[in-house]
Amino acid sequence: MKSVDWVVLCSWLIFLVAYGLYRGRGSDDVSQYLLAGRSMPWYAMGLSILATQASAITFISTTGQGYVDGLRFAQFYFGLPVAMILISMTAVPIFHRAKVFTAYEYLEQRFDAKTRALVSLIFLIQRGLAAGIGLYAPAVALSAVLGWSDRVTTILIGLLIVLYTTTGGIKALTWADVQQMTMIFVALTLSLIAAVHALPGNVSFADALDLAGAAGRLKIVDTNFDLSNRYNLWSGLIGGGFLALAYFGCDQSQVQRYLTGRSITESRFSLLFNAIVKIPMQLFILFIGAVVFVVSLFTPSPAIFQPLEAQRAAKTSEWKPVEREYRQAFEARRKAAYQFVAPTRNGRGVDAHALSDLRRTLPAFNTARQHALQIVERLNGGKTFDDTNYIFLQFVTTYLPAGLVGLVIGVIFSASMGSTSGEINSLATVSVIDIYQRHLMRNRSDHHYLTASRLLTVFWAAYAVGFAVFGSRGFGALIERVNIVGSLFYGGLLGSFVLAFFFERVKGTAAFWGVIAGEAAIFAVAYWTNLSFLWYNVVGCLVVVTVALAMTALQPVAAESVRPVK
Repeated sequence: MKSVDWVVLCSWLIFLVAYGLYRGRGSDDVSQYLLAGRSMPWYAMGLSILATQASAITFISTTGQGYVDGLRFAQFYFGLPVAMILISMTAVPIFHRAKVFTAYEYLEQRFDAKTRALVSLIFLIQRGLAAGIGLYAPAVALSAVLGWSDRVTTILIGLLIVLYTTTGGIKALTWADVQQMTMIFVALTLSLIAAVHALPGNVSFADALDLAGAAGRLKIVDTNFDLSNRYNLWSGLIGGGFLALAYFGCDQSQVQRYLTGRSITESRFSLLFNAIVKIPMQLFILFIGAVVFVVSLFTPSPAIFQPLEAQRAAKTSEWKPVEREYRQAFEARRKAAYQFVAPTRNGRGVDAHALSDLRRTLPAFNTARQHALQIVERLNGGKTFDDTNYIFLQFVTTYLPAGLVGLVIGVIFSASMGSTSGEINSLATVSVIDIYQRHLMRNRSDHHYLTASRLLTVFWAAYAVGFAVFGSRGFGALIERVNIVGSLFYGGLLGSFVLAFFFERVKGTAAFWGVIAGEAAIFAVAYWTNLSFLWYNVVGCLVVVTVALAMTALQPVAAESVRPVK
């Protein structure tokens, strides 16, 4: 990066942290620190919820997903709007009226202490893993752009997170997220403009759309029912819907956002805002990746996008023939792309022969690139290598002007800080409210629990940094990996709340063993089948409910008192 990029990057980060600390003043008791005194307006909560999802992974991996696979990934979110409506009707009023700090606190009101503890531990495990993966994303970004060690950048980001998360609490995080989302939209728009500008002068935007469509990058909906296919209409509507229900209805990192609301209505508006905005935003980000793909049809791009691995591969004896194959495949694909758009420039429709030629060159090019990636895999002892997460970064550093590079990198940096700090805050909240206060240190002062909250925030930040440094290496597309980790646990979480909300006769013991059975079923399916991860949420939830209902039917009704739904 150039000097102006460093100035822009540092200025943005300083502003964001300072603004968050300024807005987080007054977080000097547990309610203010963990729930902002239940004073947040709907738009701040809505943007904060959106920002928690729009992490650095969104920039790095979703654009790369659009580049390699087009818009199909958007199907993942098709069930989200329905999920948001259902959560607004059920979870939001129930949690608000119960006056809880965490979603799992409600489970003790409804069931018993052991069910609350079990579900709290499941959350801590899965969200702790996800926080580490999310923190690793900007380390990938900065190490690729700057040549730094990703361990150094991970630790640096972790220290910045601790600085403002431990001081301002969730109020600081939420208001910083508002500024961050504004800048995310600006950075995405500028990236799309840069991608369109990078097209050859004789290739119009309409030509780019035709090329993206011919290469399958604009296909959104896949109606084929295939349980092993991660992204089709049915997995998105059903599996993605169950995942969204679990994420927004049971995951404390999201529940805590709308528990800060002034009222039930304000919290509902924040979720409905996300129901409207989320899918268009994801399509927009994926579309940027698709346009970057079209640019790559005409302008040479690296055979290996990870620069350090590309340098290692170039020093091997295998590289020259692979590089020659790659260049030849690129030239054939570029020639076919120009021939494809030539009729449209002359006022005629798409030529079927040119379309056939273009589609024939695409697999050959992909094969050549795979041969390059296989060199890296052999250098790394056979470990699978996927450089999808580096595609957008290569585009940013190649095509954006000085200053804008620093802005986009700064936004990626702060996006990771925002999402990870929110996760760490929720981890600390559950640790204090559901474990520490409930089972270890009861009836202590508010100041005691505030201090414990800050100390546990530091602990979870250190945990996330440690996992990012030592546990996240070798991951493929990060956007997929985060959701796979979540799907291993969300089915059990969702099932417990379905029982709490809709099955009044189910008691604590039945719910407890239902969750155990649901988690066992998810891991069994993940290990022994090739079922897409989106369906894990469905399997887990159904097993939890089925086992709990079966136990309830077999037990005497009077064996345990039934607590009514709040």
